Amino acid sequence: MEQIPDFIIRVATPEDKKYAPLITDEMASSALARGTGIARRTPEYIQQKMEEGKAVIALTNQGDWVGFCYIEAWGHNKFVANSGLIVSPAFRGHGVATLIKRKIFELSRERYPEAKIFGLTTGLAVMKINSELGYKPVTYSELTSDDQFWKGCQSCVNYETLMSKGRENCFCTAMLYDPAARTPEPGREIRSSSNGHPVAEPRQFAGNFKLFERWLRYKKYVLLKPFLRKEEPLQAGGEQPTRKKFFFNLF
Repeated sequence: MEQIPDFIIRVATPEDKKYAPLITDEMASSALARGTGIARRTPEYIQQKMEEGKAVIALTNQGDWVGFCYIEAWGHNKFVANSGLIVSPAFRGHGVATLIKRKIFELSRERYPEAKIFGLTTGLAVMKINSELGYKPVTYSELTSDDQFWKGCQSCVNYETLMSKGRENCFCTAMLYDPAARTPEPGREIRSSSNGHPVAEPRQFAGNFKLFERWLRYKKYVLLKPFLRKEEPLQAGGEQPTRKKFFFNLF
């Protein structure tokens, strides 16, 4: 059985700037492998986040880089995004992403206690983590309207789709944590976090995970529908089973 390594997960400091090129290279490689884009960041930008104390880094006890995430504030600090979550391929599968997300969430709440925390993602694993932290799926209209944020999507391969939808929809799912929404759902109690902020007990995500998966597949179908061939060879009975089969295979 593979031994799970020990990790150090903490707020990044200026001394961690040496890891910035490695982090940005892995961000780009990961986006390419997924076939989706993220806002490209330079090593200098990542180093700035480290200097400002707005990033979380994960390292091994030997100093090997494991993972990273950083904070961006938008709309005069009314919105905060936890961006650039990345884990080195050598250390994936050990729950590092979950630990980093929790740490960056705590840091965001500490530095911006009144801000709404949001994210855009195509990853089911990230949605699961966000849900456990109290995020809810929302429409794009509930996110920041700051043009600078949306300009960050220009390097994404799906940017054309985003703009064709008037920035109201795309392949990413929007999720939002609103600190003002402190009324718990039935069966969820309010507790105090380590920094004193009230936090609702996380909902049980297991029963909803498949629903999210089906929703993502349906969303992909709707967004790709205009690009499907309008005319396909008819089979017996005059039906066009190819498109119908594609739709039902999503579920």
